[in-house]
Amino acid sequence: MPESDQDFDRVRAYLTGLQDRICAAVEQADGRARFAEDLWSRAEGGGGRTRILRDGDVFEQAGIGFSDVSGNKLPPSASASRPELAGASWRAIGVSLVFHPRNPYLPTTHANVRHFRAMRDGKTVASWFGGGFDLTPFYPFDEDVLHWHRTARALCEPFGGQARYDDHKRWCDEYFFVKHRNETRGIGGLFFDDLSADFEDDFGYLRAVGDGFLDAYLPIVERRKDTTYGEREREFQLYRRGRYVEFNLVLDRGTLFGLQSGGRSESILMSLPPLVRWEYGFTPAPGSAEARLADYLRPRDWLSELG
Repeated sequence: MPESDQDFDRVRAYLTGLQDRICAAVEQADGRARFAEDLWSRAEGGGGRTRILRDGDVFEQAGIGFSDVSGNKLPPSASASRPELAGASWRAIGVSLVFHPRNPYLPTTHANVRHFRAMRDGKTVASWFGGGFDLTPFYPFDEDVLHWHRTARALCEPFGGQARYDDHKRWCDEYFFVKHRNETRGIGGLFFDDLSADFEDDFGYLRAVGDGFLDAYLPIVERRKDTTYGEREREFQLYRRGRYVEFNLVLDRGTLFGLQSGGRSESILMSLPPLVRWEYGFTPAPGSAEARLADYLRPRDWLSELG
């Protein structure tokens, strides 16, 4: 059965509520800073609310945005892969976040949950869900990696169990692979797109991923936020943030879609860290804590290897 306006409104209500809940949880975890909200509109259709927390005790910058945007023609990055949608109007809603902690021992993280609907002559011709979450440590801890992936596997349980986790974990590893560096962006998580088999089941999975993000990330925040660090760790964090920027600007389809569809640049690029550095030909000392990271930046069966 084609998706109705009421179905779309249910997804929208969930997403705005999710943004509110995550903001409240992050403010509590930080203990000092608060999110500032920036409401915006888009000439072609729709708008959103971008929230940014800066200079906190835990988070150097945390950005989380809700968007509800629409248009009469899909950008090239979308229509090229879905030629059957050429000429259709569209509407896309989603929540996307990237958190850059201050402490190098606390990983950067990203999450996104979204819904897309294409219309022609007032009727839905296609709709689907997408999203996921991933973790980018600078100094990895095996217990954090295990917790992250155990949480991901548990939320997949009602939606295909191990097979769903394996598929979407693999998809995450492939999507967040930085080809020009021959490494993954981090230790992965879940990624999915074009989920359109059954609206209720797919919407249920979207909610599980959105709600599961806090279960996956907040315990790591509590374990690592007060870890002592020095200038060496800080410099390595800023260097590795450069790799994060490379992925987002060169490879990320969401960034490309947002910019090509006339989206708001400030909101699209809120994922970029407030401070970053590049260094030509940097190679960590053999056997150092920094060199250890390389072994984590490749697809691995974490639950079997570490569990």
